[in-house]
Amino acid sequence: MTPRVVTPRAVTRRATLTRRATFAALAAGALLLTGCSSTIEGRPVPVGATAGDQEFQSLLEECNTVTPEQIADVVGGTAIDQGFLGAICRWDVTGPAGAVKVTFDWFESGSLAAEREANERMGWTVTDVTVSSRGAIEIRQPDDPASCGVSAPSPISGVIGWWVQFRPGNPADPCEAATRLMQLSLNLSA
Repeated sequence: MTPRVVTPRAVTRRATLTRRATFAALAAGALLLTGCSSTIEGRPVPVGATAGDQEFQSLLEECNTVTPEQIADVVGGTAIDQGFLGAICRWDVTGPAGAVKVTFDWFESGSLAAEREANERMGWTVTDVTVSSRGAIEIRQPDDPASCGVSAPSPISGVIGWWVQFRPGNPADPCEAATRLMQLSLNLSA
C-alpha cells in the first residue's frame, strides 16, 4: 500500500470547506430562529368569527335553561351543587331523601331515533311517551329502578335529555322527575 501524501493545499481546502459548511449551518439556524420569533399584534379569534363576534359568549347557556332552584325543587332537594358544564351538564342535589344525581344533555346533531338505538343496544328499556305535546322517549335501566331518563327533540336542533338518579330506596319516581324537568325545558320554547 502506498502511503497517501497530504499536501498543505489539501488541508487548507478541507478546512475552508468545513468553515463554509459551519457558516452556512449557522446562517440557516439564525434565519430559522428569526422567522419563528415574530410577534403578531391583536387577540385570537375563533375560525369563522370576526373580532366583534359575540357568538361564543353564551356557549354554555343550555345548562341554565332550567334554574338550579327549579331542579332542586323537582327532585325534592334543599341544596344543589352544579358540577360539570358542557354538552352534558351535571348537578348533585341533597335533601331529606338523600343525594340525587341530575344530568342534562343536548346533542345538537342528535336524533330521537339515535337515542333510542343507543339505549336499546345497552339493553335498557325504552318507552314512547309524550311530553308537552311532543313525542319523547323514557329510558330505564332494568337493574336500577331508582334512575330514569327522558329524551325529546330539541326545539332548536338535535335532541335534549334529562336523567335523574335517586339513591336506592328513595320512594320518589325518577321518571316523573325527569319528565317534569323536560316539561320545563320544552315549555321555555313555547
